[in-house]
Amino acid sequence: MASAPRLLLPDVPAIVAGLGRAVLVTPDGEIETLPADAAAARLRGTAPMLVHAPATARRLGIPGFEAAHDLLELFAFCHPAESCAPTPRGLALALDLPQPTDDEAAAALLPEIATRLLRDLADARDLPRNRDAAGLAARMGEAGWAWAPSVLAALGDPAAKASANAYKVWRRLPEWEDTAPAPPAASFPVEPAEARRRLAEILGAGAEQRPQQADYASAAAGAFAPREHPGAPALVLAEAGTGTGKTLGYIAPASVWAEKNGAPVWISTFTRNLQRQIDQETARLFPDPEQRRRRVVLRKGRENYLCLLNLDDQTAGGPPPYWAVALGLVARWALATRDGDLVGGDFPGWIAELFGSAAVLPLADRRGECIHSACPHYKTCFVEHSIRRAKSAQIVIANHALVMVQAALGGGEDGPPLRLVFDEGHHLFDAADSAFSADLTGAEMAELRRWLLGAEGGRSRARGLRRRLEELIGDRPELNAQLDAALMAARALPLPGWPSRLPGGGSARPDETPNAGEVFLRAAREQVLARTQDARDAGLYDSECDLFPVTADLPDAAEGLGRALRRLEEPLVVLRDRLAARLEDEAEEIEVGDRIRIEAACRALDNRALRPLRAWGQMLATIQADPPEPGQRPAFVDWLSLERRGGADTDAGMHRHHLDPTEPFARAVAAPAHGLLITSATLRDEGESEDDDPEATWREAEARTGASHLPTPAIRAAMPSPFDYASRTRCLVVTDVARENAGQVAAAFQALFLAAGGGGLGLFTAIRRLRDVQARIAGPLEQADIPLYAQHVDAMDNATLVDVFRAEEHACLLGTDAMRDGVDVPGRALRLLVFDRVPWPRPTILHRERRLHLSGGRPKDYDDRVARHRLRQAFGRLIRRADDKGVFVLLDRSAPSRLLHGLAPGVLIRRLGLAQAVTETRNFLAEP
Repeated sequence: MASAPRLLLPDVPAIVAGLGRAVLVTPDGEIETLPADAAAARLRGTAPMLVHAPATARRLGIPGFEAAHDLLELFAFCHPAESCAPTPRGLALALDLPQPTDDEAAAALLPEIATRLLRDLADARDLPRNRDAAGLAARMGEAGWAWAPSVLAALGDPAAKASANAYKVWRRLPEWEDTAPAPPAASFPVEPAEARRRLAEILGAGAEQRPQQADYASAAAGAFAPREHPGAPALVLAEAGTGTGKTLGYIAPASVWAEKNGAPVWISTFTRNLQRQIDQETARLFPDPEQRRRRVVLRKGRENYLCLLNLDDQTAGGPPPYWAVALGLVARWALATRDGDLVGGDFPGWIAELFGSAAVLPLADRRGECIHSACPHYKTCFVEHSIRRAKSAQIVIANHALVMVQAALGGGEDGPPLRLVFDEGHHLFDAADSAFSADLTGAEMAELRRWLLGAEGGRSRARGLRRRLEELIGDRPELNAQLDAALMAARALPLPGWPSRLPGGGSARPDETPNAGEVFLRAAREQVLARTQDARDAGLYDSECDLFPVTADLPDAAEGLGRALRRLEEPLVVLRDRLAARLEDEAEEIEVGDRIRIEAACRALDNRALRPLRAWGQMLATIQADPPEPGQRPAFVDWLSLERRGGADTDAGMHRHHLDPTEPFARAVAAPAHGLLITSATLRDEGESEDDDPEATWREAEARTGASHLPTPAIRAAMPSPFDYASRTRCLVVTDVARENAGQVAAAFQALFLAAGGGGLGLFTAIRRLRDVQARIAGPLEQADIPLYAQHVDAMDNATLVDVFRAEEHACLLGTDAMRDGVDVPGRALRLLVFDRVPWPRPTILHRERRLHLSGGRPKDYDDRVARHRLRQAFGRLIRRADDKGVFVLLDRSAPSRLLHGLAPGVLIRRLGLAQAVTETRNFLAEP
């Protein structure tokens, strides 16, 4: 029986750990600073209160904790679907508590954070989402969750019985309902004056006047004009310097068009970070959360969402003890989440860090196994909810990958968007390159085999095609015969563990006969090793080689695999066609659910099997064709590759990319749309030509975005940044650090980070160098009270690392490409940016061909454009508000001055030694 809630704090020490030392607060309130080994010894046999147990253990130099009262777990239970950076300061920020200024204050604050969280839970115990909270906490307690007694006391039910049913969140989730098809969209234009008025309404009275933002909104309105000719969308290319306010600038005309015409506008980004930022900005358009949920929808691929059937499978009969706590926190989140997005949405990324990715990643449908209406949770499915909401929304916030893939697959589940805004438009080339490419590799073929045959030994829940289709096929002999033939033919694809059976793999037996897929992979591997230019790299690192001229074995292997793939493709085509024919032949008998399942099955056969099989067949035919003439401009770039990790093969095969991927983008995405806005802060390369010819920079922008492949010219617009870069920034090139000397590079990072007092972002062009620098400087920085976080080192995803960096004003962060683009850290949290060297493009075969054929006869300029663009993107992270100030440092004395032109207007570039750079950084950032 429920009783009055009470606050029950655990009688354990609280700890905050740095590298090599820790601050410990005893239950009596005594604060001690101890060496790491001494702190670890004191904590043995206890379940200390802390924040982020794996990170704390790593800093103490111990394998882990037998038990711990991790405040992140308590936060996730008490405040599900709310965000916080996984540090004491991050928790304090999220709970509106005083910010700790040092480790001692942070350790002393931990009991107060626990008290606040438990009080919040007690106050909210009557909310619907807490109806099963006590039973869930008790079940988690049986699995060893340290917080269970405290949570049960706060819920007023200390004797609650464990309930496995508490994991069955689908019982309390709303069901979607089908509605009549939406009427066709109207074609009313958006006038520039309308866009300006809507922008003013969003900003509100008394907002700062930003003329560039209003001009930008006016220009963006051109993308919402009626289309005049088929295949010729209204197209606007708009460059908006940092600080222009382009997000609200395009949301204004987009929202007007959606209201006037009764159809959604799709806003597409390249990074999840920006997708989340745009979603947050729409709160200014729709302040009421419920109205915003109806009118603004985030769309991602299915692999990003919680699959309720997977959760059901994992918790059926009660989850295994080692996952019970993690799945309990997922269940709490599922009842509060806005849209079920596990990746980059409101799901705390650090849950996977606390319990391991295996506890969370399998909960999403990452392998295309959705059974649609056959799923018992179909009516509460998060993906189905988002698809239906998107059709009636005004704003759909997607990403380039989803938009491109859906276009490549013929429109996808949402249908082709009529109006598109591509933010981060400078990434369209790369996004199209990924979406419209094909890979005939061991990993891809093995994945298709698994999708068709399901689990083949070992523990796996892979269903296979027979299980997914058995109810639709029933006892129809003509369908079963085709399914049997397809599954038999699928055995020509590489078996699981195929890399170990390659020559030198160590597990091949003399009596084993490789199938057609593995024969092809062996021939591809041999050609790569034969053509590797540096003998020292052969068999040690990833390698690639041109497809032509082919070795003697490759054409025969390609022919054999081609025959095998045709034997697989033919019955799958018949199976798809005969399933589709049921929709007409049995129209009066088929129930709605079965119709949906048949349509989904046909779509899955097309997308998951037939499309790659057709692409692979074309690639194999190329191998047997006459080789191209040297220097001939190809439509596609083909090459072979071998991937190795730790001295062992992991993948091999053939790759095909369009020479110019904006051609299929223009054909499949842009031409069907009625209007497009392509925008970015770095759309043009202003340092491209010696005479800074504006026309040349626009032509380059049109080529990189696909605008040059459309029949009507684009409207061009450029808004300068309102920021005073000349007085708010410094650009320094350090001339006395040898970039090849790891010790010198690490020392430079350390000196600069110390000079800035933290707030430094270090960018690297190679993961190996990042890890080396991190290992060298983490200790000295920690001793100076500057925490150091690093991508590819810390057990945190990129979004969590950025959240921590943003919350910890004196922290520093090391990262690679993902930290260069789309990261928004305003204020003093980012005041120094250090690049380890010029980010030249990797010298791959694909880059070589594009450099040769897409450079307009100036290959070196092509390389310069890539590097200059990356430097501009990095520089753009530094100043996010008018009152920001920061220093940009490049540790590459060989950096050509031409690459630094166009970083930002008025920026003075100075070349000096490290000691001078340190002094300049310290003095500039210390100025009021």
